[in-house]
Formats: sequence, C-alpha cells, structure tokens
Amino acid sequence: MSMSDGPSGAIDGFSVESVYAELLSRAPENKMEPRMAPLFRAMEVLGEPNKAFPIIHITGTNGKTSTARMIEAGLRAYGLRTGRYTSPHLSKVTERISIDGEPVSDETFVRIWDEIHPYLDIVDAELEAAGEPRLTYFECVTILAFAVFADEPVDVAVIEVGLGGITDATNVGDGSVAVVTPISLDHTELLGDDVADIAVEKAGIIKEGGFLISAAQPMEAAQVLLEKAREVGIPYRFEGVEFGVESRVMAVGGQMLTIAGLAGRYEELLLPLHGKHQAENAAVAVAALEAFIGGGTKELDVELLRTGFSTVSSPGRLEVVRTAPTIVVDAAHNPAGAKASAEAVLEAFSFTSLVLVVGILAEKDSVGILTELRETLGDQIAGVCLTQSSSPRALSAEDLVQDAVDAGFADEDLQVEPGLDNAIEWAVAKAEENNDLAGGVLIIGSITLVAEARTLLGK
Repeated sequence: MSMSDGPSGAIDGFSVESVYAELLSRAPENKMEPRMAPLFRAMEVLGEPNKAFPIIHITGTNGKTSTARMIEAGLRAYGLRTGRYTSPHLSKVTERISIDGEPVSDETFVRIWDEIHPYLDIVDAELEAAGEPRLTYFECVTILAFAVFADEPVDVAVIEVGLGGITDATNVGDGSVAVVTPISLDHTELLGDDVADIAVEKAGIIKEGGFLISAAQPMEAAQVLLEKAREVGIPYRFEGVEFGVESRVMAVGGQMLTIAGLAGRYEELLLPLHGKHQAENAAVAVAALEAFIGGGTKELDVELLRTGFSTVSSPGRLEVVRTAPTIVVDAAHNPAGAKASAEAVLEAFSFTSLVLVVGILAEKDSVGILTELRETLGDQIAGVCLTQSSSPRALSAEDLVQDAVDAGFADEDLQVEPGLDNAIEWAVAKAEENNDLAGGVLIIGSITLVAEARTLLGK
C-alpha cells in the first residue's frame, strides 16, 4: 500500500483525523451496546486476531489505566513486545492503542484501519439488515486494536475493559490473567446500583484457563469474584490475603515500595507516582506479572522489576503540569477516586493552601466527588472554581454550584468560570494571593477537563 502526500500518516485518502471523524460519526462511547455477537463476527471475518497473542485483561472501577501501564512496564523490562489498549485518550485517539509503551504510529493506525474497513462494512450491513445499530465507536476502536496487535505482532497485550466486563467489546479476547482493580459505584445507570451487581459485570472477564488477580475489594464484590473463579476452576489471589504492599516511603518524585508478591518479596521499587492507591495498583501489577510470567510460583527478577517500574508514568493522574505555582491535574471521575487523589495530594505536596478547579460530567456523582474533596482536603482549600470542559456530556458550571452547596461548600466560597482558561487564570491568582509561594492548584474531575487543561498548559 503506497503512502500518499496527504497529512501525516495519510494513506489512500485516509488520515488519523479522517478515521477519527468516521469513528465519531458512530454511536458514542457512553452509548456502548451490551452485546458481543458483532465483535465475534468481526473477529471471524478478520481471521481471529483476538486469538493471536496472550492477553492480560483488566477491569475494575478505579486504577485500570495506571495498573495497565505498570504491568506493561514490567513486561517490557522482560524484553517482551507489548500492546496496550486503554481508554479514554487525553489528546489523540492513537494513545488508546500503544505498542511497546508508545502510541501506535499514525501510519500503522491508518493502514490497519484501511485494511479492516471493508470487513467492518460487512458487519455493519449485517447488523442493519437485522434491524440493529451498526458497530459503535468503542467497538470499532477495540476491533482496530486487536487487528493492530495481531499485525505487529505483539508478544502480549494488556487490555483494559471499557465498561463492565460481560458484554464489554474487549471481552472478545480471553485473558490468560484477569486483573480486577478496586470496585466501587460508578456507571450505576448501566452496571447496577450496588457493588455486588457491578462485580457480576466485572467478573465477566474471568475465564477458563485464566488466573484471577484482584485488588482488595468490598466483601460482597470479593465474594462474587471468588465464586466466578471457582466456577471456572482457575487460581485466584487477592490483595491483602496472598499479596500486598509491605511498606512505602516518600521518595523524590514518587514513592519507594516493598511489595510482598505471590512468589517473592520485592524491595526498593521506585514508583514515580503519588499516593497509597498507586502503591496498591503496583502490588496488583506485580502479582499479575508473577501470574503471567511464572504461573504465580516463580519469583520475578527484582532488577528487571525495578527497571520497569522506574519508567512508569500515568498522564493526567496527579500529574504536575506547571510550577510557580504548582498546578496538578487529576482525572477523578467518582467519589472513591476523588478521595484517593485528595489523600495523595496531602501526602505528596506540602502546599500551604490549595485552590480547586472542578469540572464533572453530567452522569457522574458530582455531589459525592465534591463531598470527598471537601472532607479530605478540609482547611487546605483556599478557593473552589467550578468550570466545565467542552464535552457535550459536561455538567454546566452553573449547575455544579448547587451540587457543591449540597456537598457542604458555602455559596460565597464558590467561583463560577465556565471557560477553563479563565478558571485556571482565577485559580492561579487565588493561589498566589498575599505573595504565597507555596500555594497550589488542583484541577480535578473528568478526563475531558484534564485533557483540555493539559493542552492549555502546554502538555
């Protein structure tokens, strides 16, 4: 296939931008179809790329992407060629499909889309003939990821569930290791409104021939996962029972960990990420690596693990994007995530005061998120600016005021700036009041808000 002289990565009239425009014309990400048949049909017509490589499959409510990045870093330290599929993306759709730790090249993204496009047309036509919606945005990107990983080819793919598990598009692949990060309430309109219901959905990735590695879970969620693992007859290991964080101390740019794994004890692991929750994600990642590389019985090479973990980054997760004053961005999209982030900020940064810039999507528990921020950060909060991202799903800054009041903030302490650029400008000025050189700004909320803040601040 010859390259054209068009935009970067353009082939035969396609470019990353035109492919993305076509993907966006389909049913959006928050309208995922609870179905699997079209995915299996797509895999069938494409020659089953879902069976071309082993998979480490990750579900859970919080910490999926960070855990995926840690697992990927460990696999790469072992010299394995990795594919990583995560969502959503921050600035460019190619970030969702990574090869060896870097977003897939524009050329490969476009070439593989060009190759699979006629086959997706077949599936779309069959769906429309049956009176069903054609393949959605998320279904198409997932199919593209499997096709890219098969084409490379990768030695192992680390694949993050989009939503739930049982009928998530990624469940067209069978994980040789199923990883479940902490489960809490989120997407209740789609997954159910108690933790056990949500765990039933997540347990859908636990398959015969696999190995379950789970973070510490609420009792009712742990019970569901345990029963599913027993039902399919696979080994299962839970954080806090068979493995966990033995100790952690603050270090420059992150934390130094000792992790008790399934088969070994790993000391002096420098993790360049902040917070107790990231240490726990690291323990889950270590156990997943032990399960994949040595069946859970063979100790990992600690030097390789140290090398891998030292390279981990997690953009948009407690990421410092500017100094003087320090501006931290964090994608916390539910109350549990907001609490973990707030605790990590208090631990990792010695701010005299903190100005919050908050923007949340309409379907999220905004009162719960704001309540956790207020209760955890307390007197540290010097001001709160309510704003919104450009996403059509964003709750308006004005509507967020009532939620903030319901969460316990005083009306007079709230600033409303719908434009994010103005919100950041206000927060920086507030943080620097009275020549305070140690005040900070935390921009927190939806991934779309964090993505736009990173762009505005040059990241």
